[in-house]
Amino acid sequence: MLVVGGLLLAGCASGTTDASGTAASSTGATVASASQEVTTSTVGTTAETISNTTAAVDAFLATLTEDQVETVTYDYDDETKTTSWSNFPVTFVDRAGLNVAELTEEQQVAALQVMEALLSDEGYETVANIIGGDQYLLENSSSTEGSLGQYYIAFFGDASDTSAYEVQFGGHHLGINATLDGSAEAITFAPTHLGVQPAVYTAADGTEVQPFDGIYTDAFAFYDALTAEQQATLTSGEVTSCAPGDTCEFTTGSGLLGSDLTDEQRELLLDLIANWSGMADEESAATTRAEIEATLDETVIAWSGETTYDMSSGDGINFSISGPNVYVSFQAQNGSAGADVDGVSTSGWGHVHTVYRDPSNDYANSAEQQAASGGMGGGTPPDGGTPPTDG
Repeated sequence: MLVVGGLLLAGCASGTTDASGTAASSTGATVASASQEVTTSTVGTTAETISNTTAAVDAFLATLTEDQVETVTYDYDDETKTTSWSNFPVTFVDRAGLNVAELTEEQQVAALQVMEALLSDEGYETVANIIGGDQYLLENSSSTEGSLGQYYIAFFGDASDTSAYEVQFGGHHLGINATLDGSAEAITFAPTHLGVQPAVYTAADGTEVQPFDGIYTDAFAFYDALTAEQQATLTSGEVTSCAPGDTCEFTTGSGLLGSDLTDEQRELLLDLIANWSGMADEESAATTRAEIEATLDETVIAWSGETTYDMSSGDGINFSISGPNVYVSFQAQNGSAGADVDGVSTSGWGHVHTVYRDPSNDYANSAEQQAASGGMGGGTPPDGGTPPTDG
């Protein structure tokens, strides 16, 4: 069972009434009270995920007005999809589609059910915990970013079991682009942005949440499995970066080659990559994993920063994984972007931006990546600092 609905909507605008006459929620607490539990199935195939997600999209669209449907839907090959995801706040980089915070509670829950149908339990939990981190910052930090907790949803192409379409969902620390193609029984999450701030926070029910604990655990499992010589090669390499929602040269740089890994080390690296590439069902994850593994010999891995998983010391880690059909950039930010919380780390370990892309298949090759609008793109503010102002 997964709880959906309430995590999403801190930072909502004041209550409004839509064309259907149903009041939109005014606070996250209102949405939380309307949350419902959704029974999850043990989906294991790509076809099942596509079918379930398509049904959830149709159900969500059925809750919308005609104007809202027009706002949330785009042509499949619309290049808007390439610049409407970012690691900047929604007030600095326009997102496509509908602001979920401005929807009615029924519509909000239906929107989340799309994501719940698309993602595995682990993937959904990661997304929910990232969203929870933004809500935590809104309620507890010194940040003046009123848009924290606002997320947008959009669809490119008609949801179908027999043709391709994309689900785009994101906000400040999240940008999912999932292309589902029923005709090919294929799902890709390239490109996707996962971010976290802070690394550890206390939820409303008192539980401690670490959204990236799984990623950190997999990263250090790979690092610790290397020999001293391999670690030296890895850490002497060039860690490359690629901005979310912007053009990217997919620079390979220098570092440790996949061809120099043992079978066990290769599997650990693939486990790490799967945190981004394998966010849906088991079959989709296995298919993408096999495609990445096929060119792993040509893939370069580089690492900088700490070499021990201990968030009480140091400034975190940076790494890049660059190959013919996989690109992962993991960047610890050297600043809090103005979101400070007493006693809580919101920089370094506590503020991370990541991007996953596929140089051979971004957006399932449905659109060519455009340069980000306004010259700022998805690029990180210098030293992880405060984003530029509108003026």
